Amino acid sequence: MINAPSLGVFLRGVAMGAADLVPGVSGGTIALITGIYPRLLGAITAADATALRLLLKGQWSMLWRHMDAAFLLPLMLGIASAIFGLAGILKLLLDTQPLLVWSFFCGLVALSSVLLIRTEITRLTPVIVIMCLLGIAAMLTLGLGPGIGFPQHLGGFFVAGMLGICAMILPGISGSFILLLLGMYGPIITAVANRELLPLLIFATGCGVGLLVFSRFLSFVLARARATTLALLVGFLLGSLVILWPWQQVVQTTIDGEGQARPTQTLPILPAEYETIEGDSQLLGCLLSALFGASLVIALQGLAGRSEKAHAADAP
Repeated sequence: MINAPSLGVFLRGVAMGAADLVPGVSGGTIALITGIYPRLLGAITAADATALRLLLKGQWSMLWRHMDAAFLLPLMLGIASAIFGLAGILKLLLDTQPLLVWSFFCGLVALSSVLLIRTEITRLTPVIVIMCLLGIAAMLTLGLGPGIGFPQHLGGFFVAGMLGICAMILPGISGSFILLLLGMYGPIITAVANRELLPLLIFATGCGVGLLVFSRFLSFVLARARATTLALLVGFLLGSLVILWPWQQVVQTTIDGEGQARPTQTLPILPAEYETIEGDSQLLGCLLSALFGASLVIALQGLAGRSEKAHAADAP
């Protein structure tokens, strides 16, 4: 029988996996707003020399505790379940109701940013304000800037994997969006479709190296400057609203592995202007979808509180 804390972690993994399926949304965002971000980084960074030594000695129970596997396993299962179970549904929704999908995530991220400011940033010092503004500026630069060229050789696949996986665990930044900006989304999709094992292996290696290195860096700065780091992450979230804004005008595209044009540069516009260019803005539906996303944040916050209490009670 699955206990309540494991079920809560599994559901948050489902939410993270669903977010990672949408270009412009990061699973790290979900981890941050549900209160598991520090614990996730801790579990990832536990893949170290101690873990290898315990593995080689066959000390499975100690390895299980060292890796926080009771947390990591249901989370990974939730992420995998979402990726394999919801990919088709989310693709259909993005193809048929993109405005409603983006509105949902816009509402989710907007309220999450407000709640994080209230709970994590207790004092608005000059350093806190500067870090938040830097995060906003970084996301505006990524979101509004044009895509850049990137070498499409094996070294390019490795670096793209490192940057893509770093973006996936950073709140507010989507790994697939970074790949689009780098011009590597199409080549990677093509490699997957053609089962080109060597570039995919190089890409996966880059992902693994980037995850292990960057997660340690994030854990280091969170442990020593939590408020400042979270201010930067909140800035990322606030800046990402430009990317998530439902009404966008496409100004630059790239061709993916399926021969379809995918936007790499868009500019947010008002609903009235969108109606002039694209047609129906679905304003009422978008507002309701955004409210639903915001209400989900409140539910996830409650789930996070109960899970953290259970984790604290179980801790030695």
